[in-house]
Amino acid sequence: MSSAFENAHHFGLSASEINFGTTNYYGHASGGSRAAALKELREHIAAGAMHNSDERCDAPKCHPETRVAVQDELVGWILDGDGEDEPKNMLWVTGPAGGGKTAIMGSIADTCHKKGLLGCGFFFSSFVGSVDRRSKRCLVATMAYQLVQHEALRDVGERILSSIERNPAIFKQQLEVQLDQLLLQPFRESRRDPDAPPWPKVIVIDGLDECDAVQYGDTARSPHVTPRTKEADQTEILHMLLKAANDPSFPFRIIIASRPEPAIQSFFTDVAGHTTRKIFLDDKYNPDADMLLFVEAKFADICRRYQLSISWPSKDVKHTLVRNASGQFVYVSTVMRFIEGSSALPQELLDQVLKLRATDAFRNPFAPLDALYAHILNSSPNPLLTACWLDLIFGRRGPGLPRAARFVRLFLESSPGEAFHVFRGLNSLVSIPPTDSDCDDYTPSYSLFHKSLTDFLEDPSRCGSLYVDPGDVRGLYSERYLQIWKDKGPATPLDAHERGNFMDQFLHLRYFPGTLFLSTEQNLDWYDIAWWVRSQSEHAKDFEQTRRESPIRLSICAPILQSVSEMSPCLQIRQNRDAERASKARLDDSRLEAGAAS
Repeated sequence: MSSAFENAHHFGLSASEINFGTTNYYGHASGGSRAAALKELREHIAAGAMHNSDERCDAPKCHPETRVAVQDELVGWILDGDGEDEPKNMLWVTGPAGGGKTAIMGSIADTCHKKGLLGCGFFFSSFVGSVDRRSKRCLVATMAYQLVQHEALRDVGERILSSIERNPAIFKQQLEVQLDQLLLQPFRESRRDPDAPPWPKVIVIDGLDECDAVQYGDTARSPHVTPRTKEADQTEILHMLLKAANDPSFPFRIIIASRPEPAIQSFFTDVAGHTTRKIFLDDKYNPDADMLLFVEAKFADICRRYQLSISWPSKDVKHTLVRNASGQFVYVSTVMRFIEGSSALPQELLDQVLKLRATDAFRNPFAPLDALYAHILNSSPNPLLTACWLDLIFGRRGPGLPRAARFVRLFLESSPGEAFHVFRGLNSLVSIPPTDSDCDDYTPSYSLFHKSLTDFLEDPSRCGSLYVDPGDVRGLYSERYLQIWKDKGPATPLDAHERGNFMDQFLHLRYFPGTLFLSTEQNLDWYDIAWWVRSQSEHAKDFEQTRRESPIRLSICAPILQSVSEMSPCLQIRQNRDAERASKARLDDSRLEAGAAS
């Protein structure tokens, strides 16, 4: 029998492709394995970090007809950057806090998505949304997932999934390895389909300065382990993106937005200066005119809602608000949210803002914003407790408390309803989910409208009497942690199902070494150590049975037990005293019995 390939010509064989004439058959994943690879990829993304995620439904966007100049410059660079005298593949958008960087990036991502120009994006956030948006862990996977979903990149997407099928552990490897296998290699191997839509042109990365460090060692138990810094992780991300931008097969320009933090500034100056274009959001882009448009639009809405004269407020007042902003959009946006609030009539609230006196405003551009933050926080019933709660939920000095509103209320409330009391009047600073309608729903979360509030609260020179010492923050956390431990549940009564949901998250929490049993020696016997360790063990087993990676390491029980061991002299003394009392009581009883018998 003759071979099927007898006299065949014009074809070649390789590991990844069989070519017959003009038809290509690629070695992609089969249907079942493709679905498994896609599922594996989906489990490692930060869905909330994508530009159109539900987490970002309230994210700031440029108000119509504002920030037009900078947006036009960005889109022009995306489309026509190759025509410049010295083409650059990366662009850094930077500027001080409150300058509107995230709003600009969100609007650019939306515009590029509508035009088919957006390949993928990642919006870091340390103060809003899921924890996956605060670190580098999910960055490459999230970018790859968006490329897999892109209509114009079907072949690239199939190759990405094939890479995952070959190496399911890729998500636990270094960023550069993930970049090579999930992004660069698929583009190197792919061929453009002439019948497919044009490939996208840009990747958008926002809030890089809000990327926190991933810790690989147990720094609490191992003092010799040097904690990794967020600057190290941010620089690692930048080196990865630079490698991609310099790869000839990588078809995207990359826009990165961040504050001008020293490590990031140094990278773009000393390492990537030759390949990076910079845009600093300063007076060149006329922010005052944009803010005036924004303020006028917001006041027009308020006038319609309250049936006020369209001449309110005067032009001078609007210009005063813009002048006080010192180029910071966060100031005017916070003012307008405050005035739109329902705590009083808008005229009264505007009058309160205009009466604020900012100290040292000539030397400190944040002075009007600081005065506004202080005024709003001081209007709460207990300002220091409010500041402490905010620090625990959003601050960098806290334990990383989950931000799910239901969990926060159950964990921090010493009595039911305390959260309403603490956050009363703060709707212009904090996005507050409604009172629980579904007690099983741990999705709605507290979020800040702007990260600058945590900057304010953590700087005693700015927040003054509202400053809360980190020790007091840790003290409140430990107090609530231990109280829940003692009571084996929160202050609010829960049914068995929701109690299980709460304890599931409670057992994720970390503690502050050296503070957990602080000032609790006299009450140490209240805490059921065996129950706590048993609960940790059962929680870990549940994760193991569901074949998920367990976030609970039983090794964290050791420091708790070590703390108890360090208290052992106190416990021994107490036990000896108890034994003496019991012995004396038995002796007295024996004497009484002997006396009665005689």
